[in-house]
Amino acid sequence: MIQDFADWLVYGVLEFVPHTHLGEAVNFFVYDTVKILFLLYAISLFMGVVNAYFPVERIRVFLTTKKLYGFQYFFAALFGAVTPFCSCSSIPLFIGFVKGGIPLGVTFAFLITSPLVNEVAIALFLGAFGFKITVIYAVSGILLGMMGGAVLQRFRLERYLSPWIRGLLVQSGEESGAWERKGTPFRKRWAVIMHDAWEIVKGVALYVVIGIAMGAAVHGYVPEGFFEASMSREHWWAVPVAVVCAVPMYANAAAIVPVIQVFVAKGVPIGTAIAFMMATVGLSVPEAALLKKVMTWKLIWIFFGTVTAFIILSGYVFNILIAP
Repeated sequence: MIQDFADWLVYGVLEFVPHTHLGEAVNFFVYDTVKILFLLYAISLFMGVVNAYFPVERIRVFLTTKKLYGFQYFFAALFGAVTPFCSCSSIPLFIGFVKGGIPLGVTFAFLITSPLVNEVAIALFLGAFGFKITVIYAVSGILLGMMGGAVLQRFRLERYLSPWIRGLLVQSGEESGAWERKGTPFRKRWAVIMHDAWEIVKGVALYVVIGIAMGAAVHGYVPEGFFEASMSREHWWAVPVAVVCAVPMYANAAAIVPVIQVFVAKGVPIGTAIAFMMATVGLSVPEAALLKKVMTWKLIWIFFGTVTAFIILSGYVFNILIAP
């Protein structure tokens, strides 16, 4: 439905020419902007209802005091694997989790895994590379999210959340606590929940537009020949170069898997190609622009650096496990 609206607006009303770089970029911008803002509002409403009946402090205490033996990271990563979101689309859920009192490391486990592993990526991998490589990819994506979340939790990074998101967290806790004490009926809570959700959308709308505009600017302008030449060299630095080259890009799994298939067919090592894919779908400049609303630059650098290191490591492991 959203894609139909984007096609109608871009090609029908604005009269951009289909299948051109500019037309595809504008269509990409309209589609992703509408989709992410809609997701953000819907998820904010849902998390508002959750917060109304499960106070933030209660959720936080349960997840931080119970002996879950790391399963909290597994379940967060598994949830990320079954949600068909790209890196930017995952951010509304990230905001909802933080607002709901979910520990930051658990939330990062979801944010890392969600764009990497989903049913679309798995289906495309099965068709392109077969069962063995698909299983290794899916398992490694979930493990990457779990390890990344656990490592980031150790750093106690909550202090590096932006003042805006910390303010939302305090406000949510105060509202849910007051409602619980007073026994406020749902119909009275709903009006406040809708207002708070709209305030969240307004608060991040500019960052959504900036981030998606960056993604649209590079959409359809990928110099594949350059990447193939760089990644096909048999040098130790091929994997880091592939990851660094991928970060400025922005694409989901459905768009990048066919490109990876071409890379492998032209001699790029499978691990290097998959590291390139992971960085493309899991890290991007547009994602950083969106995260700036909820994180300080220091936290963004820590998050990107940690995930980049794990992706590079996974690329080397893939090259060893799936040697020709």
